Amino acid sequence: QVQLVESGGGLVQTGGSLTLSCKVLGRIYAYRAVGWYRQAPGKEREFVANLQWSGSGAYYGDSVKGRFTISRDNLKDTMYLQMNNLAPNDTAVYYCNTANSLETLGTSGVWGQGTQVTVSS
Repeated sequence: QVQLVESGGGLVQTGGSLTLSCKVLGRIYAYRAVGWYRQAPGKEREFVANLQWSGSGAYYGDSVKGRFTISRDNLKDTMYLQMNNLAPNDTAVYYCNTANSLETLGTSGVWGQGTQVTVSS
């Protein structure tokens, strides 16, 4: 059984940076894509970024383009989200997700437990 364990969240000031990690535990050969999503209080879950485990096809939500970078280390079975120039509206619980394809991310597969990111003004 596959599990995702996130880390790296915390409190940061506006303009600061954080790197989130998502460690995959278990056999992931059935999953081809990984992604990050976030949910702020009172709002719907929002797509942040995704890519194939092979490293190709990185896509970003409009609100994070140019500031966030998604990456993966296959040897460590770990996905990362580098977040720069953070703003208060980036405050949310961030979740990682892995699924069979980019098309099924966000609606299927395995989810992490979430990690809180808080950006102070």
